[in-house]
Amino acid sequence: MNNNMKQQEILKRVLLELKAYGLKIILSIISALVTVYLTLRIPILTGQAIDTIVGKGQVDFDSLIAILQEMAVTVVATSLAQLLMNRLNNSITYSVAKNLRDRAFDRIQNMRLADIDSHPHGDIVSRIVSDADTFTDGLLMGFTQLFTGVLTIIGTIIFMVRLSVHIALLVIVFTPVSLILARFISGRIYKYFNDQAAIRGRETSYIEEIIVNKDIVSNLSFEDRASEEFRVMNDKLTDASMKATFYSSTVNPSTRLINNLIYAAVGVYGALMAINGQITVGNLTSFLSYASTYGKPFNEISGVVTEFQNAIACAGRLFELVDAEPEPDNGNKTIDGTRGRIVFENVSFSYDKSKKLIENLNLTVEPGQKVAIVGPTGAGKSTIINLLMRFYEIDKGRITIDGVDIRDISLENLRSNFGMVLQETWLKEASIRDNLKMASPDASDEEIIEAAKASHAHGFIQKMPAAYDTILSASRGQVSQGQMQLLCIARVMLNIPPMLILDEATSSIDTRTEQKIQLAFNKMMEGRTTFVVAHRLSTIKEADMILFVKDGQIVEQGNHSQLLQKNGFYAKLYHSQFKES
Repeated sequence: MNNNMKQQEILKRVLLELKAYGLKIILSIISALVTVYLTLRIPILTGQAIDTIVGKGQVDFDSLIAILQEMAVTVVATSLAQLLMNRLNNSITYSVAKNLRDRAFDRIQNMRLADIDSHPHGDIVSRIVSDADTFTDGLLMGFTQLFTGVLTIIGTIIFMVRLSVHIALLVIVFTPVSLILARFISGRIYKYFNDQAAIRGRETSYIEEIIVNKDIVSNLSFEDRASEEFRVMNDKLTDASMKATFYSSTVNPSTRLINNLIYAAVGVYGALMAINGQITVGNLTSFLSYASTYGKPFNEISGVVTEFQNAIACAGRLFELVDAEPEPDNGNKTIDGTRGRIVFENVSFSYDKSKKLIENLNLTVEPGQKVAIVGPTGAGKSTIINLLMRFYEIDKGRITIDGVDIRDISLENLRSNFGMVLQETWLKEASIRDNLKMASPDASDEEIIEAAKASHAHGFIQKMPAAYDTILSASRGQVSQGQMQLLCIARVMLNIPPMLILDEATSSIDTRTEQKIQLAFNKMMEGRTTFVVAHRLSTIKEADMILFVKDGQIVEQGNHSQLLQKNGFYAKLYHSQFKES
């Protein structure tokens, strides 16, 4: 799809977004009509006022005062109409932006994890924040200046024709020159603004990546290379921005030059007509005012066209996010009261379809069993969890829970039956109490404290400035990584689902605390089907079943004693860790 077709498609989408605000748009147009009419009425009154002053000692004061009074009323009415128009335009544009932001954010909530992972996260943030702002600014300019600009041009022509057809024709004949010039230049602007928005998104993502991982960047002495990579990216952004700005900045002076030539021609021609008595001095003054007013909307519209090109480019990126394919959820069954029997039947999956990962995986987990998954990095341990939770869809085979294919279970119901504690912690910027209550909004303070005590988080929470009401913020560094992990564990303990997933859940906790946590985990796992992904084999000795995964395949299966007796992969890994410890 070429740029012109793409712009047209995006513009149609924008018009569809505006359809819901039809009444406000009609009122805005009426306000614009009133504003333009009253604004164009003032030059007429000015000309009439001048004509009442026919010479020294011959001023018609009665007529002059009456005209000045009418001018005062007109100015006040114009201001009120313009105020109403601006309020309506602001309401329309910011409502559209709010609606698009809400829908974009909602779409992120139900996008497939694979689609989110395939885009730089900073680019997604840039679309919702920066691109939405730019789109709003362009749309607002379109309402406030495009409507009034077009109406002003039409109204000015009508008033000029009423004053003098000949001079009006002189102005109108040169009008297409401004339009053709503005059209020629604006046609080249969209590409550069589109490039600018895309590069800005990549740059935002890179900045976020470096800031979030500053400790690793410093540890690797990557600062200079990061700065160099950023400079290359920034040079591209500067180049795209300069080209966009250059072309956009040529529109206004080019059209202004033509309009000034038109104004000069009107002045000369009108003066000759006034000398010959074909037009009064007052009417000539009015006409010169109209000639000046007539040119201004073209300059404003050219500016609007420039901003609108940028807005359309940003709107396109925002619509791409809004239109992203949602996570497939065709399931209508529920597994409330599940026993937790999980079966993998000939399951195959790979992230990159050209590279095999999991092939024909078969596994049966009985209700209440504790299953540990171990193996080298990249073997597919977490992938098994991702498939079980339907973060990714399997390529072949099926996974069942109590005999029900997980694809037939609604996503919300499926995931609500699993409690997850992951290696990567997440706490939102809110109080500790609110973070814990995410698992159970109706939990009482007593239940919250009990869960915190069970996870050994209560002690350090009590030492916080406001205890459970302490507001957590990622930028303040109030809690350590291990303490964040304890809070995440407490959150799950507040509302323990029938099945559990512990993915390196104690990786950030010291050995002493880990032993206490294991006791809490053991209590929590009683009667619940549990999957534990672990590198520390000391934490999974009591597992009912241990799976050693290598290259996406279960190469060994059994309990701790059985696998040690086999003296295979698991035994070698266990003995190597035992010697290291």
